[in-house]
Order: sequence, then structure tokens, then C-alpha cells
Amino acid sequence: MAGNGSARKIYRVGMLGFGTVGSGAAKIVLESTPPLPDKTGIDIRLHKIAVRDAKKPRAVALDKKLLTTDFESVVHDPEVDVVVEVIGGIEPARALILAALKNGKAVVTANKALLAMHGKELFEAALASGSSIGFEAAVCGGVPVIGAVRDGMVANRIESIHGILNGTTNYILTRMIEGRAPYAQALYEAQSKGYAEADPSTDVRGVDAAHKLLLLSNLAFHSMFDFGELHVDGIEGIAIEDVTYAAELGYTMKLLAIAKRRNPGADPDEVPGGIEMRVHPALIPFAHPLANVRDVNNAVLIRGDATGEVMLYGRGAGMMPTGSAIVADIMDAARGSAKQTFTKLQFFQNPRADLPVIPFGKIRSRYYVRFSVMDRPGVMGKLATVLGQFGVSIASVIQKEPHASGDVPIVMLTHNTIEDRFREAVAEIDKLEFVRKPGAFYRVED
Repeated sequence: MAGNGSARKIYRVGMLGFGTVGSGAAKIVLESTPPLPDKTGIDIRLHKIAVRDAKKPRAVALDKKLLTTDFESVVHDPEVDVVVEVIGGIEPARALILAALKNGKAVVTANKALLAMHGKELFEAALASGSSIGFEAAVCGGVPVIGAVRDGMVANRIESIHGILNGTTNYILTRMIEGRAPYAQALYEAQSKGYAEADPSTDVRGVDAAHKLLLLSNLAFHSMFDFGELHVDGIEGIAIEDVTYAAELGYTMKLLAIAKRRNPGADPDEVPGGIEMRVHPALIPFAHPLANVRDVNNAVLIRGDATGEVMLYGRGAGMMPTGSAIVADIMDAARGSAKQTFTKLQFFQNPRADLPVIPFGKIRSRYYVRFSVMDRPGVMGKLATVLGQFGVSIASVIQKEPHASGDVPIVMLTHNTIEDRFREAVAEIDKLEFVRKPGAFYRVED
């Protein structure tokens, strides 16, 4: 870091990639009002930006001399103080970050997939080099949830995290709930507005939310979990009728990312205590704090033993919100606080002996289930009998008028039960000769 003869420090930034997020960060550095040096006493300078096509039009006006197509030159440039990685994906991002860390440079990244899959390797490389990795932008864009969990709630034993962590799926579900749009139509609207990619699979299958949940869980529970330990379901199969019936029962549907401690239970089928980690569509009551998180917004509800429930809410993606988080991490690195925090934050080296991830089949939940059956006497009693045989207790029932096809929808809410038992019960019911279609079910988070 070089001085310029004044009291202000000059801190030079090298960027890997200059798409939407990189452009947002650059715009803030160049156009912030009041200027960043006036607010912070540190003069952040864009020094070198690696792009695949140097001739491509840019969303931010900048000196073309800053651009290079040589990505390696950024991480090896001795004048670069911090490397900002916003190219996404696994490679070459992983190799470039490792090279930057080896050269003693601070790193800032928004790459949740890379950190979820290779976080331990990267964090240990940063610790060995005496550097740091800032990743506030990797979860919820401009919502400072990483800092809140890492620093603001450090005095707490985190009990649970419930998050709406993907704006694309939240927009789709909002359109299904409020506009009664079928899934395919809601996805098309999201794509036409730029909220969903041409290939939306990472979002709609829940993978993006799962990457983010893993990072939050690592921090919240002071351990390093493996991505393969999470259960992940997406929203592709949600039928508009289930959204409608859920509303009649007083619930809305969200793609929830959930991590929570569970104490050992008395049931002989239950496992010892540990952590539940899962991403899936779930019903939540209208009065739930997350129920009114609409459109592309994200929110995280965290319960600590000292604070109780704390909720953070805002836009989870986009040029300026995510760019804001990138610049905040750059400032932490420039002040020296990022290195101090990272040196003390060694969750990736902690033992996991007392925090096993509970197998998904052993989670406990309430369930919404819809059966499509023939219109004949005794059906309801038979359904209740089979559920009871597997220890599943019914809390409430709605029987709808027959469809034109003659099928009768029967919608139930259950009391708490174990996932494996519930699935076994539904599988047994699906074999009954009066059942017209396999049962559709979703978990309920009260």
C-alpha cells in the first residue's frame, strides 16, 4: 500500500471479471457521494481489471488502460493490494484466488459456489499466507448477513437460521401466490424481467440457496460442513393448486433454507442431537416474519440464545446491492480489520464431533399433503388408518368438490412426525386402488 504525500492511504484494487457485480463495485468506487476517501480516509483506486473481451461496451465509464485480458497478471501484480473475484464458477476462479493468496494479497469474492465447494482449501491458504478472504457479497447481496452472524451475534449460541436466500425463486413463488400464475408462466415472467437466467436450474433446484446456507451455517455453528450433507429440493414441481389450498389453510409457500440445532429426542427412532440443514419449499403461516418477503427480496431470520429472533431483509442480488457488499469488504481489507477478523475466525479448523448433520429422513416436521382419490365412501377413514399405522397424526383436513375428471382432492395437515415415517405412509397410500395420483406433500415450518 503506497502513500501519496497526504494523510490518505491509497489502496489498489485488481478485479477478476467485470460483469454486473464488478460494474456495481466499480461504480461505487468511482461515483460514491460523498467520495469514499472523504468518508473513510482511504483512497480506493481501481488498478487493473481482467476481462475476457476488452472491446465489449461497459456499464461504467472508466479508463480503457485499466483493462487486460491477462487474468494472471492481476494476481501477480506487485502493486495490487486486494484482488476482487467476480467471474464466478469454480475454475479458473479457484486457481486465481489461490495464486493471489500465495502472493499475500487480500481477496474479496462473491462466489458462493466456490466457497461452498472449496472453502476449506481457500480459507486455509489465506490463513497460511497471513491474508484474508472477504465474502459478504456471497450471501444476500447488499444485506450484511455475514457480518451480522460473524460479528454482531458472536456473543450468541445460534439456535436456528431460516432464510429466503434466492430472489429468483422468491419472485416465481410470489407470482404463483399473488397472480395465480402456474409455475411455467411465473418462470417465463422472471426470465423476461431479467430475474432468472436462460438456464435457471441452479436457482429453481435450490442449489444457489444451499450454497449460501452452507456459508451461513459454517459461521453460525463454528464448524465446516460439506455441501453433500445438505438436503436440497427445488420448486420445479409445485402445482398452483397446492399454493391455493395452502392459502385456504392460512399458509404461504417459500423456498426456505433451514439450519437448526436439534436436541436428542425420546423417540427410539430418533438420532442423537445435531444440526438439521436443508433447502426445500415449505409452508409458513401468514403471521410468520418471512411470510411477507416478496418478489426478489431476501431475508434471514436468526435465533440466538441471547438476542432471540433477529431478521435481516433487503435485495439479495443485483448490480448495486452486491457491489455495495464488495466495496464494504474492500474497505475492511484496506483498514486492516479483515486480516484481524480472519485470523481469529478459524471455524474451518474446528472439530465437528458434537455437531453431526442429522440425516434428512430423521428430521421432524409437520406436513401438508394432497391426495387425489376416487369419490367413494370410506376413503377418508382408510387414509387416516394408514397414516396412523405409521405414527402420523392428522391435525386438519379439507375435502374439496370433485374435479370434472371425478377426482376428489383431499388436503391434510399433520402433527409433527419423522420424515421417514411420513414418506413410508404416503408411499403406502399411493398403492391403494382408489388413489388416482401420487400424493403431493410439503413440509410446514411454524
